[in-house]
Amino acid sequence: MDFSLTEEQQMIQAAARDFARSQIAPVAAELDARGEFPSETIAQMGELGLMGIEVPEEYGGAGMDPLCYALALLEIAAADASHATIMSVNNTLYCHGIMKYGTEAQKQAFVTPIASGQAIGAYALTEPQSGSDASNMRTRAVLSDDGAHYVINGKKSWITSGPVAKYVMVFAMTDPEQGARGISAFLIDAEADGFLRGKTEPKLGIRASATCEIEFENYRCPAENRLGEEGQGFKIAMGVLDAGRIGIAAQATGIARAAYEASVEYARERQAFGRPIGGFQMIQAKIADMRTRLEAATQLTLSAAWHKQKSREGGGRYTLQASMAKLFASEAAMYVTHQALQIHGGMGYSKELPVERYFRDAKITEIYEGTSEIQRMVISRLETGLR
Repeated sequence: MDFSLTEEQQMIQAAARDFARSQIAPVAAELDARGEFPSETIAQMGELGLMGIEVPEEYGGAGMDPLCYALALLEIAAADASHATIMSVNNTLYCHGIMKYGTEAQKQAFVTPIASGQAIGAYALTEPQSGSDASNMRTRAVLSDDGAHYVINGKKSWITSGPVAKYVMVFAMTDPEQGARGISAFLIDAEADGFLRGKTEPKLGIRASATCEIEFENYRCPAENRLGEEGQGFKIAMGVLDAGRIGIAAQATGIARAAYEASVEYARERQAFGRPIGGFQMIQAKIADMRTRLEAATQLTLSAAWHKQKSREGGGRYTLQASMAKLFASEAAMYVTHQALQIHGGMGYSKELPVERYFRDAKITEIYEGTSEIQRMVISRLETGLR
């Protein structure tokens, strides 16, 4: 198997790494401490083409492949997971879904400003009473008598980029009697009447990534802004999550790499009992286990991205590969960051070093876009055919 990268893949990887290290890393700790959305650096990422990597150039994107996306996101996450979260939502949960299911007019209106970095997109599936049980949805969309618009009412929770998004992909019930088959998808202008933003959530990690509840009060969505057909929403949501899970795997791998590299450097420099702590077998064992998990997470993530590319070329799904990558990489990130704290000792617990931030940021990768428990269910069901 050829593991070499193309010239284009190497180029985007290097560009993302340079930007992450020079522009994001120096401000990451301060943004995290203040819980401040990184508007300036996100705008710069848009100018570099990082906010719509797989989107064709005619729609404001970079027109690259899924491996380019995974490689670039990993580099951004190694500097700051919050920036990676915003980038992931824009690229996969938002742009990917519209590019796959949207009309030409929808792509022009709703993708171009997001992929080019002029605005921020969001994805609204979760509700206060439904997380993993995504089909347990109370938000309603009712078609007007003249068929010109849908009236949407309801509440969505834990919406990444909700406080700053210009456009939102929203899922709502159009036919509650049909259950999951009664869900439809809509493209929402967040500046229109009837769209309300709640307070920004005070989170454990990824604190510079703004998250909030959003509410709809008799929001009138033009019928032409429905994404796909009525009743196709749950299928769209799940298909989009396949792509999104590759992004989370890349994010988790980036966090793990940053924690690992910090630990190796610290193990070389920190002295105890007259020699570097890296010379002690207990530390050596930790380094070995961390490196092995990091390598496995990297390869699973890139494999999932490769399968996504093959799906684009020949059809089929890559759900299994995306779930395996997301499951393993997120748990590897938690393991590696935990070991990094142990290696750093008291300094790892201090905010003077970024290790504690890596640990806090890693936890969410086991939760959003499908918990580890959900990933195990998905993988098992696909392998056994049993539910």
